[in-house]
Amino acid sequence: MTRRSFCTLVPAVLTAAAAPAPVIVPVSLVLDSKATLTPEVKQHFWSTLWPQAVQDFSAAGVQLNCRNVTGEVLRPPGRQPVVSGLDPATLNIVLTGTIPMEWDSGRSLSGVTLRYRGQHLCMISLYRAHGHLIPLVSMNTCVHEILHALMLDIFERNPQGVAGAGRELRIEYLATRLWLLRDAAQIRESARSYVRKLQSDAALWTAAPALDK
Repeated sequence: MTRRSFCTLVPAVLTAAAAPAPVIVPVSLVLDSKATLTPEVKQHFWSTLWPQAVQDFSAAGVQLNCRNVTGEVLRPPGRQPVVSGLDPATLNIVLTGTIPMEWDSGRSLSGVTLRYRGQHLCMISLYRAHGHLIPLVSMNTCVHEILHALMLDIFERNPQGVAGAGRELRIEYLATRLWLLRDAAQIRESARSYVRKLQSDAALWTAAPALDK
């Protein structure tokens, strides 16, 4: 090895050694087979919305380890939605047409994040979802909802009024800094805690009697 090669190799090795190991977040992308989605809407998700989210989180040292599956979102009248195709060991991102009214209170939201029967779920309305538009105001819908999970909001009740608006502003702020500045230390650290909690919930779900699921 020449001196020049050695001098080039050493900084690269040191940089790699200093970089923190990525946080691996298991994700299931669950396509709602009951949703009537146009080819254009699906194409927009796969070509723009999802790649943007993967790129942002990858730059943050958070790797979304994805698998694609098919499920269903059933909307029986007078009852909570019934969602199938979920994996308790992953963050389930359900791709549908519109958010059920029981979960968005008729506000026509682009996404919601919650724990559903012990499983972790982000639901995205592909007809209302969008990429990064305006910093601090309108960020990528997928990034926004995944951050609600990684920042542990998913384990809390959704606050109303000023508290709820404050939580949404915090997520938009984090998404903006992630997008523009690649500022991710806080997100990465919280993501580690999230993965541990996800694994704990998955173990509880697996051990629970079938009647409780």
